[in-house]
Amino acid sequence: MISPLQKLSVSDLRALTEAIKSGRISAPFTAVSIQRYMAPTDAIVVTSELQRLTDLGMSKESLAFALELLSDERGNQSQPEDLLDLVWTGPEAPGIPSRDTAVVVRELFAAAKESVLVAGYAVHQGREVFAALASRMDELSSLKVKMFLDVQRLHGDTTLDSEILGEFSHRFKAKEWPGKRLPEVYYDPRALSTEPSKRGSLHAKCIVVDREVAFVSSANFTAAAQVRNIEAGALIRSAHFANQLARHFEALAEVGILQRVAGI
Repeated sequence: MISPLQKLSVSDLRALTEAIKSGRISAPFTAVSIQRYMAPTDAIVVTSELQRLTDLGMSKESLAFALELLSDERGNQSQPEDLLDLVWTGPEAPGIPSRDTAVVVRELFAAAKESVLVAGYAVHQGREVFAALASRMDELSSLKVKMFLDVQRLHGDTTLDSEILGEFSHRFKAKEWPGKRLPEVYYDPRALSTEPSKRGSLHAKCIVVDREVAFVSSANFTAAAQVRNIEAGALIRSAHFANQLARHFEALAEVGILQRVAGI
């Protein structure tokens, strides 16, 4: 059975605890006195519950202690709104709170301490997009960065895989990466298949930092996607989810489904 006390907010529980401790309310409890500390609709059932517990033999001190334990437990539980943020690129709707994609990406990169995993479909103007990450890598020699990027064979292109990868590696180092230290870069070999029916793409767009926080978005790592397009994403502060997401990419690399780009 769920007690009416379990349905109260943390602030209501704490107010009720202090009122009982101080003696401002005491048995026999009345709804009139209780509703000073919560909504009148809640006060009726809470009054009945407090009186029931008192009749069972709970003292004022025991009742206050139980309420305090309940409020502390509730206070330590993260609420969904504390774990998730809407991240947005483009025109904003009045009254709808959101965080800016470019700002969130920069903050995540700049705050990294141990590891960063980046997955992206398209990368253009990477020197601007990855500036904060490259700076952080050069600052922290222990920071490990892995990127899982889409390396595509264009329609009708019969160039050798090695040549496509070599060109990608050269462009990435010369035009997309602004730092001294290079990240590990992986690709999906299926994207280079000469048979269109077998060709896939690495279409995921996400960032995982220190296996504690993850950002999943529709936005590519391009200036347009970070600043101008209409893009939507979620910033997820969950170590369980972040670790699960990172581990999935790493496991694909370990079994060879995703492979390291030579030269990077």
